Amino acid sequence: MFLENTVNPKEQFGWIEVICGSMFSGKTEELIRRLRRAQFAKQKVEIFKPAIDVRYDDEMVVSHDANEIRSTPVPSASNIPLLADGCEVVGIDEAQFFDDEIVNVCNDLANKGVRVIVAGLDMDFKGNPFGPMPNLMATAEYVTKVHAVCTHTGNLAQYSHRKSKNDSLVLLGEVDEYEPLSRSAYYKAITKDKLSDMDVINPIEVNKKKSNA
Repeated sequence: MFLENTVNPKEQFGWIEVICGSMFSGKTEELIRRLRRAQFAKQKVEIFKPAIDVRYDDEMVVSHDANEIRSTPVPSASNIPLLADGCEVVGIDEAQFFDDEIVNVCNDLANKGVRVIVAGLDMDFKGNPFGPMPNLMATAEYVTKVHAVCTHTGNLAQYSHRKSKNDSLVLLGEVDEYEPLSRSAYYKAITKDKLSDMDVINPIEVNKKKSNA
């Protein structure tokens, strides 16, 4: 369990917390939990999310467990500093969808005494580091990696496997589009996907290879 930092009244700087993991790992749930605690302590809190994220609600940040907290959708990271003016705590959800400027924004806020809590996918559906997340994790004081449960093995899952054939890097979706997988299940799945793609591209040649194997 992550324990919030104790603020030193003599210390003028804030800090950055990153919550990362795969789809369905509870990232947003943990973000909301920390922000609710700050609100309960009557701290001035503002939450932001990318404007493209309208899966559950246009304005609310909503977890897969249907917990929610009101947020301000923004088209880019550069909109955040002005809207966050005077805040003690700033929460940012789905950070992987922001441009690289989000790293500078988070560091500038922390340097001004703000506690910044960021949640996002650390890897895309291809298993590669996702957008600005690696740089955010590198500059953060605290990084919490949460895990889902693999739908194939029951082990801890850290990969987000896309079940559809859509190859776009950004594809908002839920259980119909994605499933959380462990390392072994993920690599079996992408191997199967590659073989399936080969069947579509050249089914005669693939069938020859299979018959000769």
